[in-house]
Amino acid sequence: MQLTNPHKDELIIARGIKKSFKMPSGTGVFKVLDGVNVSVYSDEVVALLGRSGSGKSTLLRILAGLIPVTEGVVINSGKTLNGPNPDVAMVFQNFALLPWLTVLENVELGLLARGVGNDERRERAIKAIDMVGLDSFESAYPKELSGGMKQRVGFARAFVINPKVMFLDEPFSALDVLTAENLRGEIDDLWEVDSFPAQSILIVTHNIEEAVMLADRVIILGANPGHVRGVVNIDLKRPHNRNSPRFKAMVDYIYTIMTNPEIDMSQKEKEFVPEKFGEKKFVSSYSQPLPLARVGSISGLLELLIEQGGRADIPQLAQRLLLEVDDLLPILDAASLLGFAKVAQGDVSVTSIGSRFAEADILSSKIIFREQVLQHAPIVNSIYQTLKEKRNGKTWADFFLDILDEHYPKRQAERQFATAIDWGRFAELYEYDSNEGIIHLSDTIESGKNIE
Repeated sequence: MQLTNPHKDELIIARGIKKSFKMPSGTGVFKVLDGVNVSVYSDEVVALLGRSGSGKSTLLRILAGLIPVTEGVVINSGKTLNGPNPDVAMVFQNFALLPWLTVLENVELGLLARGVGNDERRERAIKAIDMVGLDSFESAYPKELSGGMKQRVGFARAFVINPKVMFLDEPFSALDVLTAENLRGEIDDLWEVDSFPAQSILIVTHNIEEAVMLADRVIILGANPGHVRGVVNIDLKRPHNRNSPRFKAMVDYIYTIMTNPEIDMSQKEKEFVPEKFGEKKFVSSYSQPLPLARVGSISGLLELLIEQGGRADIPQLAQRLLLEVDDLLPILDAASLLGFAKVAQGDVSVTSIGSRFAEADILSSKIIFREQVLQHAPIVNSIYQTLKEKRNGKTWADFFLDILDEHYPKRQAERQFATAIDWGRFAELYEYDSNEGIIHLSDTIESGKNIE
């Protein structure tokens, strides 16, 4: 696993980075990052690629000096970083423009904060605006701009600083597909012709094709807590041709890595034997998170796969569905966890039980789903077992939310709860009255119908 490059200067070094946040309950901490080691070198584009929960944006903000580490150290230009990093500029996914300022004034902000004089500030800002194709829009306000134009202002505001390293935090994710592709291509073109106003780029993304298209190195992060699984060197001649067999092979390879968290990336690619999903039984525990996918999405995926002969290439499937990796992977994970599908070598295939589930009538599909969810989904099983032990078969939803709060941050706990409710309802294990905040055993379970 290559984490250093002796032929380039290290601009930013992060060693042993750990980051934890206090739980909402006030007891215990939630680990976001654990022992992360990364470096950013001159003259390269690095992509931080990881699933939700891998701490990509948190790591980026640590390297930018915007949030402190719990443990570890960040070295910037040979000095320990304490406070905001003076050598970086950041482009955010949500534009972050001040609505009461014009395009020119928004772009000038960073220079104004650094005390640059009026004439120089205006000259540099206009040059940056021209670079992103917004000349003649200097006096426009953000409300007059499209989403793509607003993000161009964000890039211009970063360009004008002339940073050593440009940080891009999912800068294209809030844009429509065509606008994102256009802007992505323009940024790549600036880099290719040596017109990019920074020595290096560090981009956070969950789009695998975007990472392979733009980056020289892809650092793959694992989740819960975030850690470096390994590094993929993109050994393609620039500009990267997305139609080349090697490009497609790399995308397939990274999809394989991302869909199989247990793969040891220290092995050679030809030695990878991804572990089969759907065969591992978990001990009932709230600490085992559910993939955040609705039953309808799981069923829809299986039906689509059956229509395609029972197997599909995951990158092609993502392209057909117009889904980003963070949207598709939870559905694949859920289907795999429940034994409905298997993921291996960048492909997904339907299992026999998955075919039975997808092709069954509604009553039979609920019975199949119930059997699988009780066996493989620990949170759902725990909720069901708790309700069975109650004399009246019901309890407050806050009881389970409080338990989940001990294991996850508030937003994640709520999403785990919502997924458990969706799965449990479809399986007719329990019902949830959101107005009263009460969960109770379903009538089907209480009457003993269809439980075998």
